[in-house]
Amino acid sequence: MKLLKPKKLTKGDLIGVISPASSPDDLERIEKSVKYFESLGYKVAVGKNVGKYRGYLAGTDDERLNDLHDMFKNKDVKAIINLRGGYGSGRILDKINYNLIKKNPKIFVGYSDITALHAAIYKKTGLVTFAGPMAAVDFYDIPSSFTEENFWKLLTNNKKIGKIENPNGESFYTLNKGRSEGRIFPANLTVLVTLLGTEYFPDMKDIIWVFEDIDEPPYRIDRMFNQLRLNKVFKFSKGIILGRFVNCYESDKTKKTLTLNEVITDYFSELKIPVLYNIKHGHIPDNITFPVGLKTKINASRGFIEIADNAVS
Repeated sequence: MKLLKPKKLTKGDLIGVISPASSPDDLERIEKSVKYFESLGYKVAVGKNVGKYRGYLAGTDDERLNDLHDMFKNKDVKAIINLRGGYGSGRILDKINYNLIKKNPKIFVGYSDITALHAAIYKKTGLVTFAGPMAAVDFYDIPSSFTEENFWKLLTNNKKIGKIENPNGESFYTLNKGRSEGRIFPANLTVLVTLLGTEYFPDMKDIIWVFEDIDEPPYRIDRMFNQLRLNKVFKFSKGIILGRFVNCYESDKTKKTLTLNEVITDYFSELKIPVLYNIKHGHIPDNITFPVGLKTKINASRGFIEIADNAVS
């Protein structure tokens, strides 16, 4: 697949914010995140339907879709940063005008439920998008300096990214040694699994997966890894990078359970590909921003990840 790279962001550019999934519970976070971007010298356009509620959704499917399309249509908008995840992105995948996105490539950022949009946009257009911090989650208050520096460096610099590092020099841990190269794909595990069997699931060949999740007990993580295994996803993978699995333990002390580490070991220790864990990516304050689809080297024997390519042009 030929990659399509967005143009880098520069001070004075217009950033669009939208809610393709859920709305923040506290709408003041929208205004606070806008002020944050403006304080850095950017202009901000808020989607006309932002702040709406329809149950757990940020408005109707058409309203959320229209905001997405409007931001890609607007020639002045140089980056689109999602306000939050939650649920709902998958409901609009079959309604998106992917030709519009392909003709108007621009920076697109989010994680968690936004995984559905990353997968679909990448599969249909080849656009490099970004699994990274969101406006009403990470930028409404004083953000982590690590998250902030990592994020803006990636979007404003068209030089090769280089080695990915944890905050404070914290090491990656090795489950399986070895090295390989592939196309990196960061994904929320729960959301990714919902795309199996659809036309929006990424081409499996030669992918280095970065998995993260939140609030899923071990048996559910087990079930999702097993579903990927039965679909031969791991068979075609070049490597596995395990981000943070937040609150993924059994809260009911009366239940018999495997631990998360036991589940991970069951599925990955016997694979003949490199596997690294303890990578700071996911629902955490210190959050590494990963681009989608770039060629990446993983060396689990030496404990490093390197992206020898630029994400923006």
